[in-house]
Amino acid sequence: MHAPFGLSTHLFHDQRLGREHLDAIAAHGFDGIELFATRTHFDYHDRAAADALAGWLEATGLRLYSVHAPIVTGYTDGVWGAPLSTATSDAAARGRALDEARAALALARTVPFRHLVVHLGQPDERQPPAGDNSRDAARRSVEQLHEAATAVGVRLALEVIPNRISTPEALVRLLDDLELKDAGVCLDFGHAFLGGDLVDAIEELSGVLVATHVHDNRGKSDDHLAPFEGRIDWEQALFACQKVGYEGVWTLELANTSTPAAVLARAREACARFREILAS
Repeated sequence: MHAPFGLSTHLFHDQRLGREHLDAIAAHGFDGIELFATRTHFDYHDRAAADALAGWLEATGLRLYSVHAPIVTGYTDGVWGAPLSTATSDAAARGRALDEARAALALARTVPFRHLVVHLGQPDERQPPAGDNSRDAARRSVEQLHEAATAVGVRLALEVIPNRISTPEALVRLLDDLELKDAGVCLDFGHAFLGGDLVDAIEELSGVLVATHVHDNRGKSDDHLAPFEGRIDWEQALFACQKVGYEGVWTLELANTSTPAAVLARAREACARFREILAS
């Protein structure tokens, strides 16, 4: 049985998601998707949209592997909307972020999925205001989201992102402290590579690695390039993942660096190379 490959709809983030996008993803050999939950891209509050997504998945033979919890209110013409932070000490703002995450979780009642991928706070590059990226606020959010996810049969996957509360070490410590045995970590390869030694990061996540975001960069910025277009040593990284026993989905989370069609073609080539490495 081959390793399952997914593609995040992040590639089409600036468009309203439609059946044609899933057709293109399936045509390039992917097994499923991660839905990037931004309301301008896919209105997860709309039951009709959920029903439509279920139909598109059935028609294309794709699976919904995961949903990326909302991180902004919208994305239009290349401009990000207001942030939705699960780690802000502003109780009202944190409440709004949790409400949006719960709304995205509710999709599982119509279209079951495995993992809700969650950012704790904001990446440092966005220069979050004082009071954000709070460990205490993040801890409370994880407890509340874990309860909501459990109710609909979904597991939390806390993503490695570039801030002090979302390093591999910090996420492992948080899961241990909360004793959340059924939650885990989403290893974002690009983020971990920017943060230091990628193999060390993978080994740190042994036993809690449940999901991935696969993309590359040149070591300076979060480029979301297709694998083998940046500086990550993918053979070394994949062997490290095998060493810690990872058997989940390889989800490519790519930016539209040229055209979606061109990026999809490069993604298909990268998956073929992954299969060769994983089989060796």
